Amino acid sequence: MDGDQAMNGHEGEAAPAEGVCRVGIVDDNAVVRMGIRSLLTTDPSITVVGEAANGHDAVQLVRREHPDVLLLDVRMPRQDGVSVAVELSGETSIVMLTYSEAPDVIGAAVRAGAKGYLVHGHFDENELISAVRLAHRGMGTFSPQAITALASPRRSRDGLIAQYHLSEREAEIIELISTGADNTTIAGSLFIAEKTVKNHINRLFAKLGVRNRGEAISLWLGDA
Repeated sequence: MDGDQAMNGHEGEAAPAEGVCRVGIVDDNAVVRMGIRSLLTTDPSITVVGEAANGHDAVQLVRREHPDVLLLDVRMPRQDGVSVAVELSGETSIVMLTYSEAPDVIGAAVRAGAKGYLVHGHFDENELISAVRLAHRGMGTFSPQAITALASPRRSRDGLIAQYHLSEREAEIIELISTGADNTTIAGSLFIAEKTVKNHINRLFAKLGVRNRGEAISLWLGDA
């Protein structure tokens, strides 16, 4: 893991996406939006298809332009970012891009379906572009502040294993996922095929009732 990309990995069911990644930017600060756009346009594989200054317009943007990835602030007029994520997480890959480091906000965003959470001032141009590419492929990137927030307080592992009837292998895999390991790393650590890892993750997510790694980590580390 490099720098502020404390966690990245993809869900078992996700397949790599091809072609140009269409991105929407949502922030109530025009200067912030301009800066994000400027960073993203340095990569020819990313196209910014629209911007919005509040949550209500963010919903309209997604319904109109159908971006692959939505970079979404938390605190905005008319409709906050978390409620927007609840509404749109099934239509686009959402990465929260915000100044908020509040644990309750981070947890709420993950439960709402955000695939990633980046804190301004703790990522550079390359890390932002990487986060967008990963989100386009169904993978998540979290700043260290988000991982720390999701990890405290830590819930009893034995209790979760019993509650969700997890096998020993599934418990090993969710523990590795919570450290930021991707499928290739998990396969190498457990000496099993990557396809087997994907199958385990699909069953694991079904047992936990989660849709992506962010939600799984939130549950395993005690925030859900």
